[in-house]
Amino acid sequence: MKMNVIVKTLIVGGVCVASMACQSKKSAETAVVVEEKPKVTTEVVNLQDVEQQSTFTGNVEGFAVNNITPQQPRRIARLLVDVGDHVRAGQKLAEMENSALAQAKAQYDNNKANFERADELYKFGGESKANWESMKTAYEVSKLTYENMLENTSLISPISGLVTARNYDVGDMVVASPIFVVQQINPVKIYINVSESLYSYIKKGMSVDVELDAIPEKKFEGKVSRINPALDAATRTFGVEVTIPNANERLRPGMYARATFIMGERESIMVPDQAVQKQTGSSERYVYIIKDGVAEYRFVKDGRRVGDMIEILDGVEAGEQVALTSFTRLMNGKAVTVDNAPAVENNVVEE
Repeated sequence: MKMNVIVKTLIVGGVCVASMACQSKKSAETAVVVEEKPKVTTEVVNLQDVEQQSTFTGNVEGFAVNNITPQQPRRIARLLVDVGDHVRAGQKLAEMENSALAQAKAQYDNNKANFERADELYKFGGESKANWESMKTAYEVSKLTYENMLENTSLISPISGLVTARNYDVGDMVVASPIFVVQQINPVKIYINVSESLYSYIKKGMSVDVELDAIPEKKFEGKVSRINPALDAATRTFGVEVTIPNANERLRPGMYARATFIMGERESIMVPDQAVQKQTGSSERYVYIIKDGVAEYRFVKDGRRVGDMIEILDGVEAGEQVALTSFTRLMNGKAVTVDNAPAVENNVVEE
């Protein structure tokens, strides 16, 4: 009798447990999970006047550069200047050894005197034309020989400027490298490779702002002095030469420079910088456009940065809404809730 009671109790308990499990399973099957839409702060973008400028880098160079060297290999007898010296046009910089110079000078003087006598006689019929022509030729050849030797013995600077290099000492045989390099540094120039997309904007004579790392406290004004009409097919750039006045000679050859070309204004779409995101693993940029409560993933081509705004050259139209927050929860085609709370107006953006 006692055993029958225990068995009945177990059977009833099992039925109750099974019934509860079934009810729980049924409730789980009928439950609907409602995912909350991400809240997004947005901003409507519009056209704005944006100053168009592009910056390129280059190195300061002398306006004119001369390599001072003899025409033939010679040994140096004297060096009259050194690196850092200022020289003027026509100044002697070095003398080369030339034992044959005195002999060439004597030959030249003798042929000159003979020709002058023959020339006087020839005018009055006292000298034949053949002899006159022979003496004239001898005179001209000896003159050219002497002047060539003289030019290669006394080396003269053709420009006024600064000695920026010296490659030999007294007694050295000059073979390949120049003895001195002289550079004209007032004005100086910068040669820049500019993107081909700007070819129609760069004009000869236009002003250029130049900044140098060596002189960070001052901005210099240059002008476009030369534009290469041929583009480099490999780099898609063209050469531009910018000339900068340098009366106080603060700018020196070799300084690293940044040249900024200012090309007027144009209307462009400007969006807050936090709206423009970078694609992971690439250089692509994208934004999320919010339209009718749905996020749209869109690639963009960005331009200039002006303060905390970025110019968009392609991908966004005026009047569209861009997302400013919740990027980790957004995806293309996902429904969102636009929540432009008053905190946004106070420049407080909460993710």
